[in-house]
Amino acid sequence: MTVWVLDRVTKNWALGTLTPGIREPLLGEVLQLNLLFNPGAAFSLGTGITPVFAFVQFAVSLLVVLAAFRVGSTAWAVALGLVLGGASGNLFDRLTRPPGFARGHVVDFLELPNWPVFNVADSAICCAAVLVAITAFAGIGFDGTREGGDERSATDPAPRPDSGSSS
Repeated sequence: MTVWVLDRVTKNWALGTLTPGIREPLLGEVLQLNLLFNPGAAFSLGTGITPVFAFVQFAVSLLVVLAAFRVGSTAWAVALGLVLGGASGNLFDRLTRPPGFARGHVVDFLELPNWPVFNVADSAICCAAVLVAITAFAGIGFDGTREGGDERSATDPAPRPDSGSSS
């Protein structure tokens, strides 16, 4: 929910403050503000199939919600939250922005050198991808178990001595 709200607030700010296509420095040349409306996916790919992206973002959001009931790792839960916030943030644009339902253009406004213009939702999805890669590389399973025989959850504290048994 935090990512979705932050995405909505920043997009509304950009819409009310920035002029489309005019760059304004935020951190000099490193990060600039540049309001654009993207009908496609990352790098403006697939600009003619916007409804497909709306469907995919809906499906991803639904799958993440369903998967959340099975997650046993804090890192995986954070990654799922980032994906859900990012996918639903851009889906909201596709459903509510011109030119119409499921064809709306996503509001993008952050620009790095030699990189496409993006938004908070896009950033969250990229951060989730990095977190998933790190978590998987660390051997932490979706259910919280670690590779190599340690069946304890990666987020559980060390096992406590059994106080109720007698030998």
